[in-house]
Amino acid sequence: MNTEAHPQFMKYLFYATIIAIGLTAACSQPTKQSSGDSDKIIYDVVFREKLAGSYEKWSTGDHAFEYSYHYADRGRGPENIEKITLNEQNYITAQSITGVNYSKATVNESFTAKGNIASWKNSMEESEGAFDGSKLYFRHSGSPAIYEILAQLLIASDNKKVDLYPEGEAELSKKIPLKLSNGKSLDLLMIKGLGMNPTYIWMNGVEMVAHISGNLHVIKKDVSSMRLEMKGLQDDIEDENLIEIAKRVSHKVDKVLIQNVNVFTADGALLPGQDVLVEGLNISKINPTGQGTTPGNAQVIDGTGKTLLPGMFDMHTHNTKFRGLLHLAGGVTSVRDLANNKQLKELAAQFDNNEILGPQIVTFCGIIDGPGEFANQRNVVENLEEGLSEIQDYKDLGYQQIKIYSSIKPEWVLPLTEKAHELGMRVSGHIPAFMTATQAINQGYNEIQHINMLFLNFLSDTIDTRTPLRHTMPAKHGADLDLNSKEYLDFVALLKSKDILVDPTVALFENAYVAQKGEPSPTYNPIIKRLPLMNQRSYYSGGLQKDGALVARYKASFQKMLDVIHDLFQRDITIVPGTDGLPGFLYHRELELYERSGIPAVEVLKLATITSAEITGVSDSFGSIEVGKRADLILIDGDPLADISDIRKVEWTMKGAYLYYARELYEAMGIKHFK
Repeated sequence: MNTEAHPQFMKYLFYATIIAIGLTAACSQPTKQSSGDSDKIIYDVVFREKLAGSYEKWSTGDHAFEYSYHYADRGRGPENIEKITLNEQNYITAQSITGVNYSKATVNESFTAKGNIASWKNSMEESEGAFDGSKLYFRHSGSPAIYEILAQLLIASDNKKVDLYPEGEAELSKKIPLKLSNGKSLDLLMIKGLGMNPTYIWMNGVEMVAHISGNLHVIKKDVSSMRLEMKGLQDDIEDENLIEIAKRVSHKVDKVLIQNVNVFTADGALLPGQDVLVEGLNISKINPTGQGTTPGNAQVIDGTGKTLLPGMFDMHTHNTKFRGLLHLAGGVTSVRDLANNKQLKELAAQFDNNEILGPQIVTFCGIIDGPGEFANQRNVVENLEEGLSEIQDYKDLGYQQIKIYSSIKPEWVLPLTEKAHELGMRVSGHIPAFMTATQAINQGYNEIQHINMLFLNFLSDTIDTRTPLRHTMPAKHGADLDLNSKEYLDFVALLKSKDILVDPTVALFENAYVAQKGEPSPTYNPIIKRLPLMNQRSYYSGGLQKDGALVARYKASFQKMLDVIHDLFQRDITIVPGTDGLPGFLYHRELELYERSGIPAVEVLKLATITSAEITGVSDSFGSIEVGKRADLILIDGDPLADISDIRKVEWTMKGAYLYYARELYEAMGIKHFK
């Protein structure tokens, strides 16, 4: 008998594990709590290296289990109760999830299978279909329970694949045995098919020990002390996978001739029918087609009917090793990183060396936040002296900018900005709680992140912007802002006189304010069907919770945000395109929204290229297509000057003497190409 694949044996192991763990827990009080006649198995939830919540599971009867899951992140975070019933083959036949998701929107999800029919209700739909009990329903918003069940099914599967319901497939790509320093042996599972990046699950036999994903770590209490060691091991395996992808999809170039292509120039012109020769890292020749000599050993690319643009700049990113492929696939070759850990230079070097794929980071920005429950956990200081010391540390690391966050005390702002300016660093950020943008600018800010922070300026300095109020207050009252009022015009004059840069990230607010629960978000609708299962589902959640009159109200406030962006542009206030979210795709939407606000497409593209290069101080080498400049280029299958949405049709990106085909990059992440 193949015990690993036999469903009855798997079911026996599942219950045996529950019983064994319960017996073990009796000798270890931290992992056991009484819940009626059942024993809870408890996991820590660590978010950004802070214990932020817990995940608990317990048996409620034959084949039936219950789960509790919650963690906190600056006033956000999920809280839900989940109930699951399994059939003999370990597939879900009944499931209910109640509570709230990360954004605090209500969750009321259910799945029920009776006979040959299954019915389900979630944030996307309420439907039913044929069901034979051999596919796994994958919930939209809930606890980590689904990952343990999926891992068990994949381990038992002969072909290491599991069909998902109502669609999709998960595959066990690798099962890696690892031994920890305390002698404990575990398996790390690499699972593909759920999202753009592999899902990693730590297993002890058929029990999930941990699910480590970025900043969010769910880990069983009795191994919690080994979490950082486990993360280090997983990091190395993740790196190996990304390095392999980089080798597979990077095409080294020596001489490339792009023939008969339309070239976008730094002054916004479109030169038709040009031949552009790239040699090594640089652009060596630009001639009208047929008027230059074609090197015999050059790779020739037909650019007929297509547009050649400089690589674009995303001016608000938080880079990870996983996000780089999306930047390049979307035509973004340079970024500002506006808050990260102090190891960012190491990642930047991997990007620059093409060891792991990603853009060049042209601006490094350190972050400082004050203490409290709403603090951003990247870098929290307890007092002003620590803040001043952190600024010096960032300067010593070669960072050019400091980002002040919402929990910084207002009385610290002036000395912090003075310290940064003494060191030649710019200051940007959120507006700290109980301050206005006007006050922050007068105390030394050089730029402001997020359009909502401008709108808060016209409400009150008594708003606790550490909390979700920084989102809901502009949503409720933003529509009332009068762009002809003295208050607004005085503020714009201040922006102008202080040469303040505005980083709107307005696409985020379209998703938050306009998206409706159960409907595809307008922010992501153009690409939803191209994405893996879990990514698709995340864009049906509806943004901020709203109903009744608030629906129209929030939509009107978002439109006013677009009006302000257009007004600032007309008044020569510098705005820059950035995402603070999903690379590539969200950047394209940001550009579309600028054009929708009334900014001409040609000016939007200049903001994305030469203007951003000038602001970041790299325009001598990047940001425009000129002889002698670096060959950071993108080929567009269309004309984004005529239709800004053609910016989504990136055929390839060239950076650092490598050519990357968007189709190959997307395939590596389980994303469908635009064609």
